[in-house]
Amino acid sequence: MLKKRERESLITQINITPLTDVMLVLLIIFMVATPFIMQGNIDINLPSARAPAEAVQDKNIIISITSDGFIYLNGRQAKDDESLLSGIREEMSKTGVTTVIIEGDRMAFHGEMVKAMSLAREAGAEKLAISTIPDEEKERLIKR
Repeated sequence: MLKKRERESLITQINITPLTDVMLVLLIIFMVATPFIMQGNIDINLPSARAPAEAVQDKNIIISITSDGFIYLNGRQAKDDESLLSGIREEMSKTGVTTVIIEGDRMAFHGEMVKAMSLAREAGAEKLAISTIPDEEKERLIKR
């Protein structure tokens, strides 16, 4: 009877140190592995979109980026970042429009689009939009 009580008293405390060690190791493994898992699942196919296109006003500020990396502001080529920045500011003051639409070729470099967005924000753009074509129109253009 005494031995039974001794055994019961010996198992009254649970050692959680091994459990904590295992949980921390699993946490570290998931933290390291998650970016690699997420990166493999991103499938980007721009510039088509399923959302219906909104009506475009006549007086918009449009930045176009070609696959060669040339940047145009409302149809005129921007020589460098400063000319693009001053051109955006000039168009905003003339038209009063604070929305900038960015039309990027699907083969354009991501960095060029980010640079254009940054310059538009610096110039005072309140809204930025990326121009896409609806899937139906894309299929129609491909059939030609």
